[in-house]
Amino acid sequence: MWRMRERWQEGISKTNLKKVVPFFRGFTVRAGNVRNTQPEVDGTPYCLNEHCRAPHPYIILKKTTNLIFVSMETLLEQQRRYHEEGDRLTDAMGKEMIHPSKTQREQINSDHRLKQLLDRSMECATELKDLYEDKDGLRKEEVQALSGPNEFAEFYSRLKNLKEFHRTHPNEISVPMSTEFEELDKAREKPSDDMQTLIDFTDEEGYGKYLDLHEFHNMFINLKGMDKIDYISYLSTFDQLFDIPKDRKNAAYKEYVLSMLEYLQLYTQKVKPLLDLHEEMETVHKDFDEQWKDGNFPGWPKEATGALIRAGAHLDLSAFSSWEELASLGLDRLKSALMALGLKCGGTLEERAQRLFMTKGKHLRELDPSMFTKTKPSKTSSKSRDAERQKEIAIFEAQLYRFVEILSEQRAATRENVQRKQARTGEEREESDEEHFSEDDSDDDDDDVPYNPKNLPLGWDGKPIPYWLYKLHGLNINYNCEICGNYTYRGPKAFQRHFAEWRHAHGMRCLGIPNTAHFANVTNIEDAVALWQKIKSNKEDERWKPDLEEEYEDSAGNVVNKKIYDDLKRQGLL
Repeated sequence: MWRMRERWQEGISKTNLKKVVPFFRGFTVRAGNVRNTQPEVDGTPYCLNEHCRAPHPYIILKKTTNLIFVSMETLLEQQRRYHEEGDRLTDAMGKEMIHPSKTQREQINSDHRLKQLLDRSMECATELKDLYEDKDGLRKEEVQALSGPNEFAEFYSRLKNLKEFHRTHPNEISVPMSTEFEELDKAREKPSDDMQTLIDFTDEEGYGKYLDLHEFHNMFINLKGMDKIDYISYLSTFDQLFDIPKDRKNAAYKEYVLSMLEYLQLYTQKVKPLLDLHEEMETVHKDFDEQWKDGNFPGWPKEATGALIRAGAHLDLSAFSSWEELASLGLDRLKSALMALGLKCGGTLEERAQRLFMTKGKHLRELDPSMFTKTKPSKTSSKSRDAERQKEIAIFEAQLYRFVEILSEQRAATRENVQRKQARTGEEREESDEEHFSEDDSDDDDDDVPYNPKNLPLGWDGKPIPYWLYKLHGLNINYNCEICGNYTYRGPKAFQRHFAEWRHAHGMRCLGIPNTAHFANVTNIEDAVALWQKIKSNKEDERWKPDLEEEYEDSAGNVVNKKIYDDLKRQGLL
């Protein structure tokens, strides 16, 4: 049970206990619970029952803020309270999930509240697990004290301590746990100004609607060897890192990728707090290791290793019986064969031929070491360092690809928003900024329903489009498609576009009919089936029939089809 004096009405609860009360020496504050390790108040040991070996009945913490927190809990009471808190958190999470979210802002805030409830539920489960494991044996001692031979003495001792406490503090207020969850329900139904802005976004991000990549666009165009593209083109191609040559992926490029990866990770945590990024990154690492091992990772083809990295072409010496015959091949061919074996390729024609002929029938280990070219000892180590550096950059790219895939909706919305802004004049942009500022200042904008008596479609600003635009695009005409499950399309443009979309293609696939251009503007199932039967019959008529159309010529020069030719042949008339 939690008790506090005078300032509960100011919004102080167990969840923000860490913000109100600093950590006291000898106490652990966790999820609103004060557990006693060695009780000290203001640096002085304090205990109501110094002979008690079980957990103390209550501990008083005093600070200058006129707040008094009192924990009158035994371990069994803590277990009961954690079970109650877990049940209430489960109920609160259920209510949060079924609560409708009308806007993007409400959905993001709801996800963050749900994430907080989920984390708190996990903390309760962890505390319960620790209490049930009873590694320190305190729970067992408490149960034995309650069920031992002196259970009545223990009971009256605790009762005496309770009476003494209430006699000393007669004006204490008991706040049940249900109060906090009732306040949470009220905040969900009628959120205050602070509750409507739980996460900090920039103005360009529009509270989770768009991405703000201006900084990374400037970093990209300042990289050495990169094309100077505009912001809209950058939004379409910033994830196509596989098109950048490997020789341009230097330290500055790595810093650019890391900065963008950090931004996308933080933005994903803001927009989708319930997404398990740790699990996503584990999947990315697993897939990356397989692709890197096979050399299939985009933008990083597998390099040739071993003998393939040597220049030149091997030469079969079994066809040559002397070095004079090898000399007839010429300087260039002998040089290529020597380079393929890693041997020195200098000297005259005779020296090259003799050096190459000495390798006939021998293994490379049997040759004189002086015949091989000299290699720098640090070359192998530098190559391994380069390979590790390339792999590190590649795995950052793999993570960035995954974040871009997760944020594909925000990326498309960002591109449309930038195009819309650039299409406006300066005055229109200023008016839009003023409207956006007034919307942010108003309290009831999110709850107001726009006046829309004609049921017009909403534009990008959430307001009904003009009626003349509604008539111009033919949105007052509805088209029904029986193949799509009697789905209604508003306007001829949406109607024509839907024939190539997934809903119509799925309906045609269910009918066993291919979704080809023959069935354009066909919306009835009966018409589509009849047309498909007609197309199949036409194809059957147009099919080549060898018995009737294949021609043969007899000995007299007469041309007949295959069927007549076979009949005449069986009758012996040919």
